[in-house]
Amino acid sequence: MPVPPVIFAHRGSSGTYAEHTRAAYLQALSDGADGVECDVHLSRDGHLVCIHDTTLDRTTSGSGPVADLTLAELRTLDVASWKGAGIPAEYGGGSEQFLSLADLLLILRRAGRPVKLAIELKHPSPFGLRLEESLIAFLMDEGWDPESSMLGNIEVSFMSFNPDSMRQLAESAPHHMLCQLVSDVSPKEVRDALHFGPIAEGALITLMRRALKEGEQLVNHHEVGMVGPGVRYARHHPERVRKWVRDGVRVRAWTVNTVKDARFLANLGVQEMTTDYPARIRMAFEGNQE
Repeated sequence: MPVPPVIFAHRGSSGTYAEHTRAAYLQALSDGADGVECDVHLSRDGHLVCIHDTTLDRTTSGSGPVADLTLAELRTLDVASWKGAGIPAEYGGGSEQFLSLADLLLILRRAGRPVKLAIELKHPSPFGLRLEESLIAFLMDEGWDPESSMLGNIEVSFMSFNPDSMRQLAESAPHHMLCQLVSDVSPKEVRDALHFGPIAEGALITLMRRALKEGEQLVNHHEVGMVGPGVRYARHHPERVRKWVRDGVRVRAWTVNTVKDARFLANLGVQEMTTDYPARIRMAFEGNQE
């Protein structure tokens, strides 16, 4: 029997509850996820906080840059109602849903079993590579062991689309726990998402393509031990993914939300999958779902 993939809950069980909330992460543990993924930014007062976007508008009752608010101010925001999912009392009240990275570590420490934590460092950041420096300093203070990348029952890995982030982290974190994220650059998606003028848009696309090429080189030269392709990237470049697997690179694909995609990736040899629906994907490999 082939080894089933390691399942990470993407921003928690974010298909069920609002992403990055206490409820989403508690549900991920209940769903049997092997690990959880989170994105981190720095607050105005230097705390690592769990949120995907650089701005608050999409997933909170606030607006403007995350970096403009202190942790105390961020905790006053409603980060769950937008999802429209009622939160069970045992998953905490509305005022308990916003998480700092310290809050998330506490949840994982109380899991009562080994748990993997994949931390994605979000760029561009107004703090530059101070984000990486702050994360490593925080983990060291919490008792993280840089050689094993263990923090008690938690195995910590690091991810970023930014090759400079990977190089910075390589000074402190073990090679096999560094995951270079890769995604094909779509000019239309950049245009639709950012609404830049044509000059700024073209410059950004050039920058993103350069980062992708540098990131792929980091993987090919084994300067990092893991690569994180999106599902679409894997479908467009299946032979590249197979070669990485053959070359001993660990592949952690995102965001794998259908059984069809999960089985396609498994056939390529992908060892780890990040999903909004960890119970669904886990059951697919237990033979309980068609």
